[in-house]
Amino acid sequence: MSNQTASLSGKPFRGGFWLVLLGAALWGVDPLFRIILLKSMTSSQIVLLEHAVLFLAAAPVLWKRRSELKAIRLRHLGALLAVSWGGSAIATILFTKALVSGDLNMVLLLQKLQPLFAIGLAALVLKERLPRNFGPLLLVALGGTYLLTFGWTLPFGHAGSFIGWSSLMALGAAALWGGSTVMGRYLLGTLQYETVTSLRFAMALPLLFVLAQMEGQPWQLDNGYGGWTLVALNLLLQALLPGLLSMLLYYKGLESTKASYATLAELSFPMTGVLINWVVYKQIITPAQLIGFTLIWVVLFMISNQRTQQEPAAKVQTKAA
Repeated sequence: MSNQTASLSGKPFRGGFWLVLLGAALWGVDPLFRIILLKSMTSSQIVLLEHAVLFLAAAPVLWKRRSELKAIRLRHLGALLAVSWGGSAIATILFTKALVSGDLNMVLLLQKLQPLFAIGLAALVLKERLPRNFGPLLLVALGGTYLLTFGWTLPFGHAGSFIGWSSLMALGAAALWGGSTVMGRYLLGTLQYETVTSLRFAMALPLLFVLAQMEGQPWQLDNGYGGWTLVALNLLLQALLPGLLSMLLYYKGLESTKASYATLAELSFPMTGVLINWVVYKQIITPAQLIGFTLIWVVLFMISNQRTQQEPAAKVQTKAA
């Protein structure tokens, strides 16, 4: 995996961090389409149909890149399952069940631990070394995310709120999403980002079909021609914007970005959610959210600046070697 810290094309790409940030930010527009779809289908059914659309878009790419599939070994298959089954399917299910059965604030708070899982796994699997001041920057970013979500209030009434299956499911979702970031970065040492994106959608489809069947909920698509058109349009937009486009940007950026950096860039996701609530649903942004928003962006700019400064130094060391 000697090419894990460079673009697979051999040319360094300095905007990778911001592509990861933009891709993650697009995840925040998902509720705009999902709210309408939930009136006709369950979450499992929506995700299944979304991946069916994405598979149709991914199939030509997989055919074009079929020569790359010969390089896949057993360890790569395990990483692909972690990304597609763990990150796309199981984590979403765990998070949804935790929201239904547990305290909302507790679940959201535990989900913010995702960067810790990603950073730990990146050090273990990818042997990534953290830069100076990364620990304090991480704490500031987590603090900003806390303010963005909860403001100045406590997220739970008592310590017992953390005890139970819902908290374990929320932690499991955070661990799987963090692991998905690391495994995606690992795969980009062998496969191109278009191939990883396509395989993520294709491999998740069979599992999602089984899960939708096990759910046992009937399909309720009796809204007439106008209702069908609205559902189809929202499904298509959801699949293409927070689905396909976001993941292409995300994996293209991840190609030249450390997983430990990428997991902090993913904090653009809750920031987009706050902006969507403000612009679309007219929810007022509080002073605490503005402070949290500012703290996160300061951290993101500082990390991006560190990466820019480190690249020339890395080139000098490479020439000297």
